[in-house]
Amino acid sequence: MVQSLNTKVDLVIDATAFTGLSDYGKIMIGDKGFEFYNTRDAHKFIQIPWEEVDYVIASIMFKGKWIPRYAIRTKRNGTYTFASKDAKKVLRAIRVYVDPSHIVSSLSFFDVVKRSVKSIFKKH
Repeated sequence: MVQSLNTKVDLVIDATAFTGLSDYGKIMIGDKGFEFYNTRDAHKFIQIPWEEVDYVIASIMFKGKWIPRYAIRTKRNGTYTFASKDAKKVLRAIRVYVDPSHIVSSLSFFDVVKRSVKSIFKKH
């Protein structure tokens, strides 16, 4: 079994990690970091210490009523995307350890389209 980073656990919840194919497992949020453990394969796990977290990006729909997924962008190792049953509870638990100014919402569909249209017509 994998050794956990955390000494104190705040939240454990069922989740999905989008790493190529979807991996189902549990998210564990504690005092030292964010952890994801696959339920079927013990060798598939993600451990992110809080010092390594750069931004937490939440995909917000219907004016905050529904958060289908969220991503954790690290300083060195890229972005990891997750979905869980109660995303608001997860983001509240993360907010204790990550500065709230580093928890941002992702661009909406229309923001992405607007940005691409501007870049097409932008002079080089």
